[in-house]
Amino acid sequence: MAPLPLTIAINDYDHVRDLLTERVEAEGIALTALNFEVEEIFYRFVNFREWDVSEMSMGKYVSLRAGGDESVIAIPVFPSRVFRHSGIYVRRDGPVKSPGDLRGKRVGVPEWSQTAVVYMMGLLTEEYGLKLQEIEWLQAGVNNPGRTETAHLALPEDVRLTRVTDKSLDGMLLSGEIDAALSANPPRSIHVGDARVRRLFENYAEAERAYYTKTGIFPIMHTVALKRDVYERNRWIAMNLMTGFELAKRRSLARLREINTARIPLPWLPTATAGITALMGEDFWPYGAELNRKTLDAFLRFAHATGVCKRRLEVQELFAPETASRFKV
Repeated sequence: MAPLPLTIAINDYDHVRDLLTERVEAEGIALTALNFEVEEIFYRFVNFREWDVSEMSMGKYVSLRAGGDESVIAIPVFPSRVFRHSGIYVRRDGPVKSPGDLRGKRVGVPEWSQTAVVYMMGLLTEEYGLKLQEIEWLQAGVNNPGRTETAHLALPEDVRLTRVTDKSLDGMLLSGEIDAALSANPPRSIHVGDARVRRLFENYAEAERAYYTKTGIFPIMHTVALKRDVYERNRWIAMNLMTGFELAKRRSLARLREINTARIPLPWLPTATAGITALMGEDFWPYGAELNRKTLDAFLRFAHATGVCKRRLEVQELFAPETASRFKV
């Protein structure tokens, strides 16, 4: 039997590259890989379903599923994970010196449903006691005006969210029109080293390690989704794809640990990897629903509390059932 041809769009991650270049295989599948930046991948897949398998924003995915859209189904593979203490930006001379200072302030977001923003709002509410209703929220593009919200929201009662069409978050932060911005992508002022803007958590790596130690949450930004009709015609592809992703990831983690040869141009990488392993375990980038239950439960809780999900989803609803368990010999 000839391999089943599938198209897949995903960013150029080291931990998926071996699958896309056929150094490892997903049994019975011939992949045609498309590499784009994630914003283009999300836009084209969500709006036009241009390929069979796609990297997908967790925020957008759970919003669709909670709204009754069954046209895609995910497998528990997570190509992008990022702690998000680093994504809260304030003016250096402004009134916000600590998370509690955001109470009563004006705060900008690029999209309310952006996965990173959902995690940051969950962080602020659950770890620092803020309420969404205590903040005046504004939605705008990070560096350019005109960005729109892509999800259908069910905002909590008394939450104030205003779309700003003619200004950017960066511009409003510099002018003092907003007191803080929450964003996955840093504002331009951070990129150019403008001293007027800083991160709220300037030593964010230390804060993120403490957060992980306390909660066990390692934020998941993206998953891998299949078009439902493709999956239903060949349900075996869910597990075979997941196995291929897992093999590619293991090879990537081995490269990080290799001390004899610098596979990735970063000094002291094996030493840093050893420190991460000591904190997070041998497989510090796990796939699978059960191995990520704490993080997934937290995200679904955050997404429902913010109105990104119209109903509270359960972890077992998110992924193809074939990926829930594996055979043992």
